[in-house]
Amino acid sequence: MLRFARALGFLAPLAVTLCAAVVLVLSSGVDALGRSWVLSAVFLAALAGMTTTALVAWSYMGWRLNRLARTLEATITEAAPIEIREAGIPAERRLARAFNAAAGAFLQFEARATHDRLTGVANRETLLTVLLAEVERASRHNKPLSVAFIDIDRFKPINDTYGHNSGDAVLRQIASMIVDHIRPSDLFGRYGGEEFMLILPESAPGEAAEVAERLRSVVAQTPLTIATGQAVNITISIGIAGGRGHELLVDSLVDQADAAMYAAKGLGRNRIYLYRDLDEGAAVPRAPISPESRAAAAAIGQWASDTAAEALASVLAPQPHHRGRPSDMIASLATGIALHLQLPPAEIDRVRIASLLHDLGKLAVPAEILDKPTSLSNGEWQAIGEHPRIGQLILEQASSLRDAIPVVLHHHERFNGTGYPHGLSGQEIPLGARIVAVADAYHAMVHKRPYKEALTHLQALHELEANAGTQFDPEVVAIFCSMYADGVPPDGLEEVYRLHERARGGLQQLDPPAAPPGPPRSGRARRTQQVPNAAS
Repeated sequence: MLRFARALGFLAPLAVTLCAAVVLVLSSGVDALGRSWVLSAVFLAALAGMTTTALVAWSYMGWRLNRLARTLEATITEAAPIEIREAGIPAERRLARAFNAAAGAFLQFEARATHDRLTGVANRETLLTVLLAEVERASRHNKPLSVAFIDIDRFKPINDTYGHNSGDAVLRQIASMIVDHIRPSDLFGRYGGEEFMLILPESAPGEAAEVAERLRSVVAQTPLTIATGQAVNITISIGIAGGRGHELLVDSLVDQADAAMYAAKGLGRNRIYLYRDLDEGAAVPRAPISPESRAAAAAIGQWASDTAAEALASVLAPQPHHRGRPSDMIASLATGIALHLQLPPAEIDRVRIASLLHDLGKLAVPAEILDKPTSLSNGEWQAIGEHPRIGQLILEQASSLRDAIPVVLHHHERFNGTGYPHGLSGQEIPLGARIVAVADAYHAMVHKRPYKEALTHLQALHELEANAGTQFDPEVVAIFCSMYADGVPPDGLEEVYRLHERARGGLQQLDPPAAPPGPPRSGRARRTQQVPNAAS
């Protein structure tokens, strides 16, 4: 219709000219006064036609623009996206396309600003904004409100053992699972790390506990698939806090739910805990642990860890080195490197335990494969390649040794990503595993095996340097070769415990390793010595 009105507007001057010409021809016999009246009538008629055309066009455009304006205004209040139908003249279609594109871009921007990119649920800022609004609403109408904090149990070992891709997969699946099992009125989001928040409007803490228990049960019973294709079972701990009306405060709710969540974890994980105010009238309103008790507990825990490690080492002691027997030399080398890197004492202790038990999984590998002097078949290589995973499964049953799992699992990874079991590379490999890999390789090279002769100390150092950057971490190799350039590293449990005591602060300094007897060499002044077979 607008095209027709526009065409009439363009044709109006031509129509006026034609009408005037016709009238002049027909009125050739009319006097001058009559022709003047006729021309005036034609002019007025043409003006009326053009005015009518302009009015029609203006009305139509006003109607169309008002429709667009109402649509734009609706986008402010409507939750669902609105799309304008592309119709009308080219300018209208172009305007509709521009609006639809702008609306889509705005929705994407809003989603990025209000949702967690990894899991797709609400982010922390959105959660706190909604919680503030819900607290105000509950206070205004004297309604109940509850908040739940949800934490994934033992999430760090998942990242350490299987990699961050697997950790991300666990976060996404748990978020999706919880979203599928909450009420439409509830808001669920990621608060940070492996912690999530669930806001339950118009729900008393008891009702929230029922919802939380349902979520805990669903998660515990549903295996999750990680990046490697394996299925793992995950549990969650949930803390709940809530109240009614004017007693609600945002900061208090968050702090109380967080404290309740940590209480759930402290009580053994895989459970819910409902926050309760302390009874100040009770005989013992609080029971904080004293510094003396904390130190005693740490000492007992360390003793338990050492005892468990020694018990496992005693199981391995009768085996030859190539079947997993703990090597005092590997332990002393790895602990020495960790000390040189100035790692925290807890990390040094982890390296020490892992270096003693790194081949624990070989207990489950048939002896005929480990002792075979000829080339291994593909199936036999596969059996050898499983020993880090077997070691992981063994240590998972010993809670005091779980910190050693990442080192045991990944000590056969290669710096260039061609190792096993997960093909990690570079800094993806735990530092402890990179340290044990160098110490283990040196030990293997200077001891005779069924399939090869032993190398000298100098030859072993050259081999480590030749494979730095491919098989080994070049920084660890450089430290190793610098520390032990002048002689064979000291062996024996005495050296291991000496280094361990130094890591704990019991020794002020370490004496340099004693060089073996023999004539000095030129160049780097290294001394070489043929290392005897440790299994003999």
